Amino acid sequence: MDWQQWASLVIVAAAAGLLVRGTFGRRKFSFQRNTHCGCSGHSEPGPRTSIVFHARKGARPEVVVKMK
Repeated sequence: MDWQQWASLVIVAAAAGLLVRGTFGRRKFSFQRNTHCGCSGHSEPGPRTSIVFHARKGARPEVVVKMK
């Protein structure tokens, strides 16, 4: 094997190691990821809204915000 094959094998092994570490590694606790809104406590819910996007070919895109 010449040096180019060794270099490519090292790159592939490093990428595989990083993928395995990312998949099975322990994650830090994050309020934004592990809770609904990213805040520490549950507070009074605010007004509920929904956003609807309409886009058709040849027509103008439209964003509709509905208050529930």
